[in-house]
Amino acid sequence: MPENEGNGLLKRFSCANPFHTVKFFVFCQSLLQLTQLMTSGYMRSTISTIEKRFGLSSQTSGLLASFNEVGNTLLIIFVSYFGSRVHRPRFIGYGALLVALSGIITSLPHFLMGPYEYDRTISDSRNLTDMCLPGEKHPSVSEVCTSHVEKSALVVGLLFLGQTMLGVGGVPIQPFGISYIDDFASTTNSPLYIGILFATTTMGPAIAFILGSIMLRFYVDIDKFSAAEIHLNNKDPRWVGAWWLGFILTASIVAISSIPYFFFPRELPKEEEAPRKNIAEMTKEDLKEELKIKPRDAEDLPLGQFIKMFPVIFFRNIKNPIFVVLIFALVNLSGMIAGLATFMAKFLEQQFTLTASLANMIIGTIQLPSGMLGIILGGAIMKNCHLSLRYATIMSIFGLGFCVLFDIPLLFLGCPTHAVAGLDPSGSSGPEQLFANCNRQCNCSSSAFNPVCGQNNIEYVTPCFAGCSGLDYNAKSQKILNYTMCNCIIVDGALGYARPGTCGGQCSHFLLPFVMITCISGFMACLSHTPAFIMVLRTVKPEDKSFAIGIQFMLLRVLAWLPAPVLYGSAIDMSCLLWQIKCKKRAGCRYYNNTSFRQNYIGIQLAYEFSCLIAFCILYFLFQRQEKQEEEERSRAGGPETSAETRT
Repeated sequence: MPENEGNGLLKRFSCANPFHTVKFFVFCQSLLQLTQLMTSGYMRSTISTIEKRFGLSSQTSGLLASFNEVGNTLLIIFVSYFGSRVHRPRFIGYGALLVALSGIITSLPHFLMGPYEYDRTISDSRNLTDMCLPGEKHPSVSEVCTSHVEKSALVVGLLFLGQTMLGVGGVPIQPFGISYIDDFASTTNSPLYIGILFATTTMGPAIAFILGSIMLRFYVDIDKFSAAEIHLNNKDPRWVGAWWLGFILTASIVAISSIPYFFFPRELPKEEEAPRKNIAEMTKEDLKEELKIKPRDAEDLPLGQFIKMFPVIFFRNIKNPIFVVLIFALVNLSGMIAGLATFMAKFLEQQFTLTASLANMIIGTIQLPSGMLGIILGGAIMKNCHLSLRYATIMSIFGLGFCVLFDIPLLFLGCPTHAVAGLDPSGSSGPEQLFANCNRQCNCSSSAFNPVCGQNNIEYVTPCFAGCSGLDYNAKSQKILNYTMCNCIIVDGALGYARPGTCGGQCSHFLLPFVMITCISGFMACLSHTPAFIMVLRTVKPEDKSFAIGIQFMLLRVLAWLPAPVLYGSAIDMSCLLWQIKCKKRAGCRYYNNTSFRQNYIGIQLAYEFSCLIAFCILYFLFQRQEKQEEEERSRAGGPETSAETRT
């Protein structure tokens, strides 16, 4: 078929199919990437609730949160290769369906484990538990756990399988989407479309935390019990929200978003280019672009040769000191972001006695948007001010320097560990330390957890450990008002009482300064995010650019996004004062040393930030040395005096 006739058919095909346009594809891709990031971000918004529901340590939950990177990392080379060799819209659709399926799989443990069992102190007048009942043995919580031991292994397996499938499903979505847009958009519109795509998708994590805040206000078994049968509220430390509901919702939205991709053609009509400039009208930059020799596309190579070239180009770029230092800076920056995104909600819950819902709302509406603003503004400054790489490095140094200065006070800005009977804040405590002379005759269960706050402002793990043998009970509202006749609480020479729930912290006035400081420091740190990525593209050979991007993301996943949440989780576990014992094994943490928690958490954050700052300082001197060498070479060659700085 003649070329002109083919172009005519393509134009008629475009008119007959108004949805087969680049603009509509950009809309679909923005929606899909937004919902994909909502699905992955939602796991981080519910991580502390999943810990509590299934008795996971923070180290395990950190590994769970980062496990979606495993499948992504393993397949990145093949995504780099296949590019336009496959029907990209369909592969994006298949990936989206896999992401949707991962959400459904992640929610399955809720249905397999049955109703959430928490320690009920009273359900009716004939059933008293967790009270001081001398001569009577309390039912062991471990007996309930033993009946679910096989399901527990299945639950953890399903959670990890869901995260792995989420990573695998996300592999083709962004790379194939961006390359598809770039292939069929005009040269003028392509950067605009990709910018719209990134601007839209950056809202995904923020929406995920807001969604988590909404879902965690509902009780976990809202599908199994009526509101009248639920005697907990979301301020109770035993409360578990409906973590699973958000996964089903986001999975449904992703599945719906995937539908258009099965109707997009393999190739779209190419957008018309803007009229070309005459040579006389071209700027120096335009001429350089026109005369640039295009390197051979990696997609033209056979698969075997492509795989052989990957390690060769990898080691060639690794020998470039600027590239190595840039990757080191990005690893530290990404590691800090990964750890903070995973455990910031839990940090706020523990430090300031917030509900999981409120902590997620603060992150989604205040903290994450401030970081996103820093990323966007960093790119805007880089573009509009035409910063050279050396001056972009200076901007990054100042941003990270202020970030470190702002974050140092966070080591001291938080609530102290409130007093819990039997727990020593200076070290880890065991269940045996909960027993004292005043409660030894009560036969308390060391596995139970039903915190009460004594009249003496000391918290007890259960009313039994406070030695309480009586209670004030409102039969109409079916609520316990107070536990009375408590042997361990002596006030003015008489037995005192304890009220249900934790004593909580007395330093809520620190919350607002903490949130403000973290917003400012997050904004300053993220100013260097976009410039660092641009530096990678500007410091490698043109023919290595696509490979360098693949290498960069592979190293960031392996060295930052995979290990950072586990590192943060391990540091959090080190500050645990009392572990939950389930089936004679250590499960989730009941109480933390707040000071140790804060110092470990903020300490790792500062270490990442300071390492990133050092990397940018080294980069400044490397760029400075590179400019001097270029000037000397031009002087020897007798070339014209031009700026040595590479402009973006």
